[in-house]
This record gives sequence, C-alpha cells and structure tokens, in this order.
Amino acid sequence: MTTVAPTTPTTLATSTAAPAASTAASSSSSAAQQLSGNFDTFLQLLTTQLQNQDPMNPMDSNQFTQELVEFSGVEQQIDTNSNLQSLISLTQSNAGASAVSYLGKTVTVTNGSAALQNGEADWTYALGANAASTTLSVTNSSGQVVYTAPGETAAGQQQFSWDGTDSNGNQQPDGVYTLSVTALAGDGSAVQTAVASSGVVSEVNLTGSTPMLMIGSMGVPLSQVSAIDND
Repeated sequence: MTTVAPTTPTTLATSTAAPAASTAASSSSSAAQQLSGNFDTFLQLLTTQLQNQDPMNPMDSNQFTQELVEFSGVEQQIDTNSNLQSLISLTQSNAGASAVSYLGKTVTVTNGSAALQNGEADWTYALGANAASTTLSVTNSSGQVVYTAPGETAAGQQQFSWDGTDSNGNQQPDGVYTLSVTALAGDGSAVQTAVASSGVVSEVNLTGSTPMLMIGSMGVPLSQVSAIDND
C-alpha cells in the first residue's frame, strides 16, 4: 500500500453542483448591479453639473479632474468585481474537475469520525505510552454516548471494530459516529492518544462552498484527510 498526503483541496465528484455557489454568484451579481447603478447615477450627476454650470463661473479645473478620477475609480471597481467573480467560478470548476481522481480511493481521516455501514465501523487509535487504563467511547451525530468499553493499554497503534450495538445491546442505525479514547497512566496523568478511520470514497458532494468526500453518509473535507491509498 502506498499513501500520499493530499496537497490541494480537490474532492471527488459524483454529486451535482452547487446551490451555495449559485447563491454566492447571485449575491455577487446583485452587488455588481448595485455598483453599476451607482456608476450610472454618478455619470448623470456629472453630466447635469456640466450642462448647468455658470458660464461666467465654470467648474474649477481641479474639482473637475477630481470628479473624473472618482468616475474612473467606480468604473475600475465594476471591472474588478467582474474579474473576481470569474476567478471564483474558475477555481470552483477546477476543484470539481480534479476531485474525480479521489473516486474509489481509500482515504484516512483524523477527526475521530467513521461511517457505520451495514452494522460495522472501524477505527485505529494510538497511545503515546503504556497506560494503566483506556476507555473507548462512541458518540452519535447528536453527541450522545451510545457505547463505552475498555480499550488496549499498550503503547502504539491499536484496532477497534464496532458492530453498531449500544451498551444495552440495541442496534444503532447506520450513520456517522465518533470514537474518543481516554487513557490514563498509573499516576493518573493523561496519556496522549490519536484516533483515525478509513473508508472508500464513493462520491463527492459539491452542494456546499467546500467539496466534501463522501464515505457512506459521512462527508469529509480534504483538510481532515491524512492519507490516500493509491492501490
């Protein structure tokens, strides 16, 4: 197995595109229209001012030059707004296109969450040193603890597979669950722990401002991916 660390926020895409992006574009378009309206109003005011100035006391040249500078500045703002919107659209398109490379790949995430699918969820956890006691706690998407059990106490990486049953033996529905690990040394001090999970990316959700890798029902941003399996 070879792993590579992700370098760019590219995400996989089978989902269709993006109400949030559309909303952002609509908001930007509205702002551009407002700015254009201000531009037109400014031009009308300047033209009216020139038409109605006193021929015996015309506008001061410095004042006229200043107003032309302001006129030019408003025009540049409109162009800048348009160019920025084009750049944002291009960036979002590139992210969606490059995301295809993640489809079908196994990725490792480090936020402690895993997808329970068909009654199975798997994690790995690591202890920074030998512990006197270790407690594993699984919480659901509402933050409720549904399962607790003692864990391994040896330093290093350990495996934990959960069958989806809570502490009372009731089967929990498929969804996103989070594993937390608490380890204590013999003197009661905390032992450093880390939790990770892995899964196959089946699609990418592009409906938000940030593409999300979908592992079952779990959406994972690229910032939380620590490794990608190339095999």
